[in-house]
Amino acid sequence: MTPELPALLVRGLGLFLPLVALIVLCLWRAPTHRETASMIVASAWALLTLIPLNLYAVHAGWWSFHAEGAVWQGLPVDLTLAWVLLWGALPALLLRLLPVPLVTGLLVWLDMILMPLAEPVVVLGSRWLLGEILGVALCLIPASLLAYWTRHRQLLTARVWTQALLAVGLTVALPVYVLTSRVRIEPPTPETLSVLVQLLALACLPGLAAAREFAAVGRGTPLPYDPPERLVTSGPYAYVRNPMQLSMALVYLVLGLLHPVLALGAVVCLAYGAGFASWHEGGRLRADFGAAWTEYRAGVRPWLPRWRPWPGRAEGTLFVAMDCGMCRGVGNWVATRRPTALRMRPAADHPEVLYRITYEGADGTRWSGLAALARAMEHLHLGWALTGWAVSLPVVRHFLQLCADAFGAGPRPSRKVPVVPGTSSRTLSPADT
Repeated sequence: MTPELPALLVRGLGLFLPLVALIVLCLWRAPTHRETASMIVASAWALLTLIPLNLYAVHAGWWSFHAEGAVWQGLPVDLTLAWVLLWGALPALLLRLLPVPLVTGLLVWLDMILMPLAEPVVVLGSRWLLGEILGVALCLIPASLLAYWTRHRQLLTARVWTQALLAVGLTVALPVYVLTSRVRIEPPTPETLSVLVQLLALACLPGLAAAREFAAVGRGTPLPYDPPERLVTSGPYAYVRNPMQLSMALVYLVLGLLHPVLALGAVVCLAYGAGFASWHEGGRLRADFGAAWTEYRAGVRPWLPRWRPWPGRAEGTLFVAMDCGMCRGVGNWVATRRPTALRMRPAADHPEVLYRITYEGADGTRWSGLAALARAMEHLHLGWALTGWAVSLPVVRHFLQLCADAFGAGPRPSRKVPVVPGTSSRTLSPADT
């Protein structure tokens, strides 16, 4: 047997055994949409965590790779993909038969057997078990949990933000890393870097807000196999039909300032959105929502945002405590800008006791405090909507709410206020559109 044959067998069997196992499970029972979604998110997580794990493992001496052909950054591409299947798509399907702890234990046991058998392609160091433990903790267990939560429609908000992270990692961070590993890019000056970071943050806002809208209002995720249950016309979707794809294109245009090749990513995003996504998602939305989708499609452009929100967007109601001067001032500020599809009501009219300014959507979703004000801003125009989406970011929102509470905007119970003729009845009337 020639020295090349064992390496050939290792790479061939390493790739085809997980692939064959996956095909057998799919032939035994065709994956449902929910299982397909779980396979996608689990594989995406495995890919984005296994690459840095293996790069660091080689650097730390936990193991090393000795292969020729189909190698990137010293990593055999075939074995990396096999590992992604083994720790991503395969456990997502094995959840049909076993719970997460048993699936994890089975795959760890299998990996402990296969890793020493992978020589001479994979040569283990004396501390390779440390890398194995780290890989299980950072790659396998989170991927299996993501598959489980997706399969059973649990932890929706966490899954949506994870999908957003995976999308940025797969479509932006990984391609940029691949390019920079082959093309020398001059590092930007601190001033230029500051401008780029701010532009990137602005470009990401519509996409992040759209992902949040899918979870909060649509009760679904951006993944086509795990879509919203309702037609979402609020948030960024009141201004543009493809906010996520538009955000991705804008991100690549900003990155193009670092290197012109990166700007080609914007062309790819536009081509994908105008081609496959428009055909596939448009057909599904038409089938699911019928006339509502047709009316929305006629009123909102796919790429060029409206300045004012679409009048047919989902309505909202802002409840303002009339006995609170600060709250009444905020309500009047919103009202004088004549928001679209937003009704203003005294908090005392609400059947419950409200402790902050409160926004309620037509579907029953509710926000309070600064989050409610941010939702109301979406009814004004695109400039204020961008401000509202920035305020609504999780860490930003909580910090700003703490600051507002410190300056007197803390919670207080709403109560009915006697109506003075000619005053309170007209306080919020400009916003009733």
